[in-house]
Amino acid sequence: MGALRMTPELLAAIAERFKTIAEPARLQILHALRGGERTVSELVGQTALGQANVSKHLQLLHAHGFVSRRKEGLYVRYRLADQDVFRLCDIMCSRLQRDVANRRKLLNTG
Repeated sequence: MGALRMTPELLAAIAERFKTIAEPARLQILHALRGGERTVSELVGQTALGQANVSKHLQLLHAHGFVSRRKEGLYVRYRLADQDVFRLCDIMCSRLQRDVANRRKLLNTG
């Protein structure tokens, strides 16, 4: 498979998706959903974010394909659309751990 052609439109779409997950509250919600489906009320309890705030973030995460939802009686239950977002998080966490280790080495040898 060849390299994907990075058109301005594709780069803008990629940047928009990264902007969506660049918010700590949204990452917190995604992390909470890693444990399974949740209602807004359950997410409020898990994240200590306000109900309006959680709803606003879920709306954006849904619009960009990070979460899916289903109606169950009076409630809407949210779940991760897929686990791909955590591959990105794992890459970044590994990078941050390496950076911290390198800084510690520099401080200890100085």
